[in-house]
Amino acid sequence: MNIILMGPPGAGKGTQAKKLVEEYGLYQISTGDLFRKALKEKTKFGVIASYFIQFGHLVPDEYTVEMVREFLKENIDSFKNGFILDGFPRTIIQARELESIAKEFGFDIDAVINIDVPSEKLIKRLSGRRTCKDCGTTYHVVFNPPKTEGVCDKCGGELYQRPDESEEAVQVRLDTYEKQTRPLIDYYTMKGELTNVNGDQSMDAVYADIKKNLEAK
Repeated sequence: MNIILMGPPGAGKGTQAKKLVEEYGLYQISTGDLFRKALKEKTKFGVIASYFIQFGHLVPDEYTVEMVREFLKENIDSFKNGFILDGFPRTIIQARELESIAKEFGFDIDAVINIDVPSEKLIKRLSGRRTCKDCGTTYHVVFNPPKTEGVCDKCGGELYQRPDESEEAVQVRLDTYEKQTRPLIDYYTMKGELTNVNGDQSMDAVYADIKKNLEAK
């Protein structure tokens, strides 16, 4: 089973993807994680992405597509049970390129799930996030605070707010999403492939809805 998991920044795609990975043995392909790894290692994609990410903008389609294609080319044989695309595609151009990549490597997309959350809830969710500098564990100042403020429960590392999660950057990200990614929802709706899930409920309730829709495929 190969799944596209859609939704605005802060909708909980990463959390739901991890649940699907645990239950179905799928491989999570997160473009956000790929770019952050590239930034840390200062690869070609990391250098290109650094400028756009710090201001909350999407990395241009051509670079994102190239990065995903290279990752799939190197790892496609490892995805025996299927994979979840988290954060890709984000534009209609990327969706069409994905269709070409699927033909190139011989796989199908079995489900397109969209997690929908009101924008005012997303701003509150994202601007309160804190991330451990050492192990990458995420917290939230309201919904999931660490035991000691500013300190990771798991490794004792320092917690920080990512530049793209300040309130100003979050608003830019949501505006960008509305302009560039919302049309993708219409694209998959017109193709009869999109399933909408209410993301403004508990994590377990969201997962239950996703699972019910996948098992109905």
